[in-house]
Order: sequence, then C-alpha cells, then structure tokens
Amino acid sequence: MRRVMQSRLGGPDVLEVVEVDVPQPGPAEVLVEVNAAGVNPVDWKVRSGGGMGELPFSVGWDVSGAVAAVGAGVTRFRPGDEVFGMPRFPAEAGAYAEFVTAPSRHLVLKPPGMSHVQAAGLPLAGLTAWQALVTVAGVAVGERVLIPAAAGGVGHLAVQIAKARGAYVIATASGAKHDFVRGLGADEVIDYTSSVVSSQVRDVDILLATVPGQIRDLAEVLVPGGRVVALNGADADAVQWAAQSGLRAGFMLVEPDRADLEALALLAGEGRITVHIDRTFPLDQATDAHRLGEEGRTTGKIVLIP
Repeated sequence: MRRVMQSRLGGPDVLEVVEVDVPQPGPAEVLVEVNAAGVNPVDWKVRSGGGMGELPFSVGWDVSGAVAAVGAGVTRFRPGDEVFGMPRFPAEAGAYAEFVTAPSRHLVLKPPGMSHVQAAGLPLAGLTAWQALVTVAGVAVGERVLIPAAAGGVGHLAVQIAKARGAYVIATASGAKHDFVRGLGADEVIDYTSSVVSSQVRDVDILLATVPGQIRDLAEVLVPGGRVVALNGADADAVQWAAQSGLRAGFMLVEPDRADLEALALLAGEGRITVHIDRTFPLDQATDAHRLGEEGRTTGKIVLIP
C-alpha cells in the first residue's frame, strides 16, 4: 500500500509516498481502508519540528474509511462499517495512507449522510473545539464566547458547537470571510484586520484562544473570573499570567475520546454542524496540501484522498 512518510525534518518537500506492507490489526484494533485523511496544523508542526521519536515516521491523524478487518476482541465493529476518528494521537497513527490500524475505541460510526471527506475533517478540529468549550470551559446557555480565527479549521467548528450549546458567539475573521462565519451562526463578527478586537467587545465569559499570542490583549474583554482555554503551548506564560490575574485559565491538548466523537457525530448527523472543506488533494500531493495549510488563509479544512 501507499503511505506518506518522511526520513528527515523540514519543509513540505520532506514528505514522500512510499510502498509499505498493509498493517495488521492487533488485539482490540481494527484495520481501516482509508477514504479520506484530514490535514491539521499539528501535522506540519511535527513534520518540521519532530516530537514523535526517531525518524522515519508518518504524520496524520484524522481518518475516515471502512473497516477492512478486526483484531482479536473487537466487538464494536465488523468489516464494512464506515467509521471515522483520530487514532493514537499524539503518538504516530500514519493516517496519510491507504490503510491504517486504530484502537477500536478511537473510532465511531460515520453518520450515513456525511461524506468521508467531511468526516475526515472533523475529528481533530472538532474534538479540540468540543473538549475546549464543553469539557474544559463548560459553556452554558446564554454565555458569551469569543472565538478568534472563526473561519479556520477549529474556529468554524467551535462557532457551530458553541451555538449548538446555546451560547452567544462573537467571532473574528477577515472581512472577506464575514458572510461565511455569519452563516455558521455567529451572532457578531469582528474584522480583526481593520479594528482592535478588544475595543469592540465586552463582557465575554469564555475566550477560546485559537491564535497564539492574543491572550494578554484579549483578557480585558472577559468578565471577572472569565475562562480562557489556550490551544497552543506557546501561550503557557500568558495562561499563567491570566490565572494570576483572577481568570480561570488553562492549556489543553486534544485527546481521542469515543464519547466526544459520538457527540460530534450526532450533531453532524442532525445537520447542526457542517465541516467546510477548503480543498482536497490526492495522497501524492501531500506536500502541496501542507504548503497551502501553512499559508494560514484556508477556510475550514484540507483533506487528502488516497
């Protein structure tokens, strides 16, 4: 089978398609024939900076496809089931491939009306948004949530999740993307390119710090004791500063979680969240997919199709 691998750290050109044996599922694992694999910022961060041990390795975690085989002890799935998920994160999963193995509880059934391309764009970004807003921040009906970069992969799903939980959503995006973000359900949209966001909003209960380096500038918009959820380790000092300033602040790293995935699948199946796909690429153009993603101007998600 084909799999995207790298034998050195660096730019997108280090990615190469190689031929490897089809992996075999171990106990409590399934083998998935991949229909689509999502691309995320963590992919190019690991590609260039490492973090998964010795080379060679393969990046990619988001996957959607059909179960091809089940390992010993698996009772949740059978061959032919259409599934999606984020296996093994942050350990190596190798989702940029024609086949991938995964612990069965890192996957859930794909909603019947959802395409594999959309399903492949949901796990990492959707779980990040869900776990930040619901699990960590405990967003409640009527609370005011500020979501920077609301047209991005995490941001556009966070807007929809917050609205599904009954929150009032204030989003930031460039002017050209305002209609898109309003279409997601945002109650207010601020053009961060032409105005100072902190001068346009007040009384925010939750700040979802999707963009590193903004916490100190945006902290003043929060109510006393407001919550800050940081998604980037570069904000560690800012999180500590926010906590010392009386805010409830913390950093979170997304985790594979079956219950959270099932909650997202339910929302997707009901049409309450939609994954916007900016562009798809064939597997052998993973380098181009990374180049586009690193430009930082995509709307929604990028997906690879083996």
